[in-house]
Amino acid sequence: MADLRRRQTVLIADDVPENIELLAAILDESYDIKVASNGEKAIKIVYSEDPPDLILLDVMMPGLSGHEVCRRLKANPDRRNIPIIFVTAMSTVEDEWLGLEIGAVDYITKPFSLPVVKARVRTHLALYDQARELERMVDQRTRDLLVSRQQIIRRLGRAAEFKDNETGN
Repeated sequence: MADLRRRQTVLIADDVPENIELLAAILDESYDIKVASNGEKAIKIVYSEDPPDLILLDVMMPGLSGHEVCRRLKANPDRRNIPIIFVTAMSTVEDEWLGLEIGAVDYITKPFSLPVVKARVRTHLALYDQARELERMVDQRTRDLLVSRQQIIRRLGRAAEFKDNETGN
């Protein structure tokens, strides 16, 4: 039976067209691709009606840096759960620590290994899907419990309305 779910969307935000082309070429077979050449465009895409499921984000871009884009997205409750993977030439331990500290889920240094990019994108999208499914299940269970509690309260109220002369009303 064919999988009827929609293809996941990956946003590639980088100011170097060659990086965008390379990442898009290795991912477009499995995912829908959106691209942004700067931080402002990336934010606009993320806040659109159809946000991406994952963001590959360069750190050093004109205008808003990748770090600033990440900080803004993580400050928004509606978009903070979208996984962000930094893809950058900044490769010191301090750079990686900062990227992860401000909210990225992973950090890939350039020049990047194509199998590593594919594997990490696949892994983080799977984790994101699991988190969304668990959230959906918790929401459903919470609604079910609320309905159940309301039914119990109504039934107790009705039971209290019945008066029995034998028990002193």
